Amino acid sequence: MISIQGKGVSTGVALGPLYFYQRAKSSISRTTVKDTQAEWERFKAAQAKAVEQLGELAEKARVEAGDSAAFLFETHQMMAEDLDYEEAIQGLIQDDKLNAEAAVSDTAAQFADMFANMDDPYMQARSADVKDVSSRIIGILTGAVQGGIDSPVPVILIADDLAPSETVQLDKSKILGFVTEGGSGSSHTAILARTMGIPAIIGVGKQVKAEYAGREVIIDGTKGEVIIDADEATRNLMVSKMEELKKQREMLELLKGKPNKTKDGHTIRIYCNIGSPDDVAPVLGNDAGGIGLFRSEFLYLNCDDYPTEDYQFEAYKKVLSDMEGREVVIRTLDIGADKQIDYFDLPKEENPAMGNRALRICLNRPEIFRTQLRALYRASAFGKLSIMFPMVTSVWEVKEAKKMCERVKAELTAEGKAFSNDVELGIMIETPAAAVMSDRLAKEVDFFSCGTNDLTQYTLACDRQNADLGRFFNPHHPAVLRLLKLVCDNAHKNGIWVGICGELGADLSLTETFLSIGIDELSVSPRAVLPLRQKVRDTNVAVCRERVLSELMSDINTI
Repeated sequence: MISIQGKGVSTGVALGPLYFYQRAKSSISRTTVKDTQAEWERFKAAQAKAVEQLGELAEKARVEAGDSAAFLFETHQMMAEDLDYEEAIQGLIQDDKLNAEAAVSDTAAQFADMFANMDDPYMQARSADVKDVSSRIIGILTGAVQGGIDSPVPVILIADDLAPSETVQLDKSKILGFVTEGGSGSSHTAILARTMGIPAIIGVGKQVKAEYAGREVIIDGTKGEVIIDADEATRNLMVSKMEELKKQREMLELLKGKPNKTKDGHTIRIYCNIGSPDDVAPVLGNDAGGIGLFRSEFLYLNCDDYPTEDYQFEAYKKVLSDMEGREVVIRTLDIGADKQIDYFDLPKEENPAMGNRALRICLNRPEIFRTQLRALYRASAFGKLSIMFPMVTSVWEVKEAKKMCERVKAELTAEGKAFSNDVELGIMIETPAAAVMSDRLAKEVDFFSCGTNDLTQYTLACDRQNADLGRFFNPHHPAVLRLLKLVCDNAHKNGIWVGICGELGADLSLTETFLSIGIDELSVSPRAVLPLRQKVRDTNVAVCRERVLSELMSDINTI
């Protein structure tokens, strides 16, 4: 038996085969082939498989986000079978005796340049399409695994860490739990695990060796323990723990339909954080009151070019429709820092967490912002939408964003397109500047939502992605909690509500604090809804408020 210690970032116990995440190869070989006919047939087989895969993706997209979303994959299908594209590859294989991978790669480069140099913007956009189609065919030829998992059964997935773009493409049905060598509690792997309701452990380093692949592994997300080839006694103990956790979950199911009301009558809204239209099912399944954070950037991460207005509209429409009148707060594009997208061509920065990101990109590239806002307002006709702007530091930024909203609404009115006039606008409080200026900012918006991961990072000058700074990154630090109280006070003085959408919202050790300082809404992963409801119902705010506020505002020797 091998026991490895890491840090648990999503609770629960899982048992299954250990599987190492497989990334697509970044380089291809160039060889001279003797049997050109066999090589051509090899290409044709890969082409047929790519067309089949794209057809399956089109149907999945149609079910999840409508015909406009499916159109992208149908376009890629047609491009994969384009006669000019096919003939160019055939010429390189049969005339130049080039292997299929290299022939596809060279043809992709040629066609991509041709499209990019055209005057028509629509044709220029096809440059990214031909690259994506070609990458898919090359991946099939080289045996690269689409989505990183090639297993007939669900697995415990291990990786060094996963980029946001990689988490988007994972086959979620194949994952029982996560283990990563590095990462942090606020990494996208951890966030995904909490959304899926499965255990995750980070920071195991190189202790999980390649030769362990395929062996039975048990992970305990509460203790942060990875056990490989457990002895009988340990295995039985962990299986019992799995069964006990299942029973606890069944007990929590009895809370469905019950109000989020404290013993002394205070009611708080409990919402969910999501990153995809697929995540609505667990939101409803866990009886959340709404969605407090839809991370819209994952729509961009899932595309090889800027997502169109119609593509975004279908996704937002689906979420709003599926939520059946419950509030949905959609955060506008929040990329940069740890979420990088190649086609944005963002310059390399020494400190991207404090660089060109989130609302700054939207204000610097108004056409990207306008496209998203048009899709959002069009979707608002299908449910209760609120729009939230991230990474705010100044009043003028909010005013500029609001002006863009008014321009978009005027455009849609002129075009005769329906939208709701009851869309609330809010901002994320995730910088100390926004917290300190919250008295002024509250006059400009309808609500605040506190992003505690970034607020902690910027307040403590501590990189939340740096695993070596674990004990320094302390969301419980009084400086963070005092800022949250300041934000609550200023919000309520100006008649607006305030929530928390950071992972801290699910920390049950802070629920009494949040209720005592006046938080109105907590937005958490779906699995955290019912435990949080139980904690709220067990709390008496009148009894704990004086103690909590006294502790919060007192001098603490451990600061």
